[in-house]
Amino acid sequence: MSMHPKIVFDIETIGKDFDSFDDVSKEYLLAFAQDEEEKQETKDRLGFYPLTGEIVAIGIFNPQTEHGIVLSAGKSKKKLPQKLDDDITLETGDERFIIERFWELAKSYHHFISFNGRQFDVPFLMIRSAILGIHPSKNLLTNKYLNYQPDNAKHIDLYDQLTFYGAMRKKFNLHMWTKAFGIESPKEQGVTGNDVQKLFKKGDIETIARYNSRDLRSTAQLYNYWKEYLE
Repeated sequence: MSMHPKIVFDIETIGKDFDSFDDVSKEYLLAFAQDEEEKQETKDRLGFYPLTGEIVAIGIFNPQTEHGIVLSAGKSKKKLPQKLDDDITLETGDERFIIERFWELAKSYHHFISFNGRQFDVPFLMIRSAILGIHPSKNLLTNKYLNYQPDNAKHIDLYDQLTFYGAMRKKFNLHMWTKAFGIESPKEQGVTGNDVQKLFKKGDIETIARYNSRDLRSTAQLYNYWKEYLE
């Protein structure tokens, strides 16, 4: 497996403005909200779903070369190309650009490493691609089990692998896994996925990109432990 070109990937998403939805959609989304607090909670969770959210960053990182790219929606306040965290470059454009760029880059790789990518990142990417009329270059949801996945599009989801495809009773998030293995958590510098929406509204895409790059590096280090001791 080591000879195959591989990348770690991760996306960041935000919810669309609730007022941008038509009245029927608003009624559907709030159908089970019992009070104002639950209505707000529903609005805050719009970024979890590709029909009510959008992608604002896609990061890729090659664990073999330790180089990567963060593709970010929005415009950087600094001159591009810009380096983030040593060997990670920032590229910017709209959502269509970053998704098209990701699938173009994906053509060069055979193994794709994620944490919970089968449940979140890839379905989100696939649906947003279809909505925007973009053809994915790889099918990263062919089969849950690695042995049955094609060699040119093998998706190593560490969420599945480290829990032995769900055999462990509790799955744990990336932060817990990194701390257990002595890896710096991407959340240790005070930014979490919950901050992405407000950061994007402020136009602070550099902070989002740096958070994404930390996610990539932490996942890459976790992958190295899995490959060394558990593959």
